[in-house]
Amino acid sequence: MKTTVEPLEGNKVKLSIEVDEHEFERSVEAAFRKIAREVRIPGFRPGKAPRRVIEARFGAGAGRAEALKDSLPDYYSRAVRDNEVDAIAPPSIDITAGEAAGPVAFAAVVEVRPHLDLVGYQGLRVTVPNPEVDEADIDAQVDRLRGNFGQLQRAERPARDGDNLTIDLSATRGAEPVPGLSADDFLYELGSKSVLPELDERLQGAKVGDILTFDAQLPDGPVALRVLVKEVQEKILPEATDEWAAEASELGTLAELRADIRARLEQARRLEGLHAWRNGTLEALVQLVDDEPPEPLVQAELERRAHQFAHRLEAQGVSIVQYLQATGQDETQVVASLRAESVPAVKADLALRAVADAEDLEPSDEELEAEIDRLAAAYGERPEALRTTLEHAGQLPAVRSDVKKSKAFEWLVERVELADPEGRPVDRELFAPEAPSEPETPSQAPTGDPGDAGDTRATAAPESGEE
Repeated sequence: MKTTVEPLEGNKVKLSIEVDEHEFERSVEAAFRKIAREVRIPGFRPGKAPRRVIEARFGAGAGRAEALKDSLPDYYSRAVRDNEVDAIAPPSIDITAGEAAGPVAFAAVVEVRPHLDLVGYQGLRVTVPNPEVDEADIDAQVDRLRGNFGQLQRAERPARDGDNLTIDLSATRGAEPVPGLSADDFLYELGSKSVLPELDERLQGAKVGDILTFDAQLPDGPVALRVLVKEVQEKILPEATDEWAAEASELGTLAELRADIRARLEQARRLEGLHAWRNGTLEALVQLVDDEPPEPLVQAELERRAHQFAHRLEAQGVSIVQYLQATGQDETQVVASLRAESVPAVKADLALRAVADAEDLEPSDEELEAEIDRLAAAYGERPEALRTTLEHAGQLPAVRSDVKKSKAFEWLVERVELADPEGRPVDRELFAPEAPSEPETPSQAPTGDPGDAGDTRATAAPESGEE
């Protein structure tokens, strides 16, 4: 079999494939054997009728026509594999010779994965939270913890943030009450914005006995609110002493509690920063891709995500119908959401391939074997068996490509510029797994949840991102 590849416009190539008569004759013989198994010929058992009998009954061209139908996809697949054509859609095949006799020739036009000429990836800049912790951060965490032990006391002054107000609240639309927005003797923490933003705004500076009437906006339209302020209480926090620290945590002194909070807050911020660093790198890379990705790639990614989504629902014992009812969506909205995720995912894939090619980041044999070992462990197979399966299925190039993209991503992560939200440079060493104040807790993976700062106590764990 001979093949030539000719590039065409629009991310397409034309494969011109020629199969000599001797090679194609094997396909014709296989086609006659197939026909013999499928038809009934008097005097012969299924599959035993000789070729000459089948030709006499159905015509000499029957086997050739069947061979063309069955073998052309195989010849095409061989040509794609042998010439490393990265096809992303089904081909359009046109037989140019050999339909009746002689050598077979056909042309296959197929869309291939585009190669991006990516500009600017060497100077990516990513915004990350500054992982450094100062005394004000620790004070804020101590005050939060003190708040859990605070006691309410009547305040003879106007209300301010942090106060607890006892109010009667009612909401109406027209002359009808609004369900869920009416309550008597409702204890509300001013500044929490847990009901409506307008409520906190109006209650600022309110005094006992004040009656406030105002309009507020809900998703389904405006409502009229009436609020009676019945009591204003301020929260009296306990003094931050060694005795209080021992009561609030399993630590013996205030100094130990502050050191523990610092370590855990540093760990939480470091994990949060690592997450922002890696995710931000990919997001910044995607921004360099201006052109819309080919539709076949987007559709393939959409189908992959839809399959994963359905699998997650199934694992939770939820049907797609139940999910749609619970979320108030229809299938069109779900598909649109998955498509919105698929487009940047395809852009990221193309961009990482471009970086890998530009920087010649080819995986070594050892890296490829390590990836096969990882996949084998995930699938519960022996690496040797999985390698054989991948080879027979022609999937080793895909595995190599995945390793190549991973190398490109790590290459970018190592070189990206980090800055805090104010634009000041951030030292990447601050995100190192080991730090002087690291608490004695199990190490966390760089991609872990920023809020998972180890095995923390509920009363002493800091809140990442405060202050």
